Amino acid sequence: METRPSASETQPALRWVDHAWRDALCVAFSAVVWLTVADIEWREHRTLFVVEVVLGVAAFVLVHFRRRAPVPIALVIAAMSALSGIAAGPATLAAVSVATRRDLRQILLVGITNFAAAQTWTTIAPFPDNDEVVTTVVNLVVNAGMMGWGLYIGSRRELLWTLRTRAERAETEQDLRLGQARSTERARIAREMHDVLAHRITQVSMQAGALAFRDDLDSERLREGLGQIQGQANDALHELRDVLGVLREDDPGPVTARPQPTYDDIAALVAEAQDLGLDVAWTDRVDVTTPVPPATGRTVYRIVQEGITNVRKHAPGSEVAISSTGDPRSGITVTLANPLADPPTDGGTGAPGAGLGLVGLRERTELRGGRLDQRTEGATFVLEAWLPWTA
Repeated sequence: METRPSASETQPALRWVDHAWRDALCVAFSAVVWLTVADIEWREHRTLFVVEVVLGVAAFVLVHFRRRAPVPIALVIAAMSALSGIAAGPATLAAVSVATRRDLRQILLVGITNFAAAQTWTTIAPFPDNDEVVTTVVNLVVNAGMMGWGLYIGSRRELLWTLRTRAERAETEQDLRLGQARSTERARIAREMHDVLAHRITQVSMQAGALAFRDDLDSERLREGLGQIQGQANDALHELRDVLGVLREDDPGPVTARPQPTYDDIAALVAEAQDLGLDVAWTDRVDVTTPVPPATGRTVYRIVQEGITNVRKHAPGSEVAISSTGDPRSGITVTLANPLADPPTDGGTGAPGAGLGLVGLRERTELRGGRLDQRTEGATFVLEAWLPWTA
């Protein structure tokens, strides 16, 4: 439920042009009211004429301060209009200004006061033919009309304020959603870049480090090692191209293949790590009667990939045990366990890490409705993740 705005929030700022046309209307209204008796007052009631002019001019000055104290000023000008027809214009403007605030008590107070003042002046003023019934009806209709007009203006101002506020709120919310979407997209890109490239780059770094550390290799084995590095670098370039294809999916050029591994690709990932000399024990106990959903399988693949990369970087030469279990009812649990690394010696061959891999995995897992835990059991580091089957 929206709160009703205050009068200061809905009232427009007044420029000199706005003051000018309001003053012109007041002068016109005062002229219509007072000129009917001005000539008689000048000839027969000179004192009343002077009083009318003095109070009228004062009312025209005072009405310019109506927004500072709307009700008191409206009541004072109404009292002036009881003795001055010239003050009728400013009294009408002040009363309409109060009515725009849409406060029933204020409207009744100012409206009744203006009606009483109008009745008083029509009684005092030297009208040549004054029908009291007609005069009363005219005063009643005029006062009801001006308060009704003020209510209409106030309602319109509140409506415009509400529409403007909603538009500003919608624009702000759109900016927030856009910022959140950009942040989410940046995180997604970072995860994708890390998951796809870190594994390959780590392999290149580890193999290059190993070749640099060995001084007993003949030229044939050295060429073989360099060939493996070249192959891993080429694979990294291909996967980088795939990632760029995802990031430029709106590009009108040809669409490149997207890096979308599945659960069935984990066996090839493990075999590749074994071929490169990593001691990996892979146990697969996932229910084979139902295919693992692609999104779930992709997340499990990334977890295994990151685990292998971390072992290669931080605990080279260690055995890593990987197991996965699950079915459509209980979800999938994947566990990676490896001995804690010894402190590096002789400079080592480990690749540097930014510490973002597990952070990205945790975000990816939680986005799929799962959880990721890391712990130490004695001298073993354990990474365990659970994902719902239909993540």
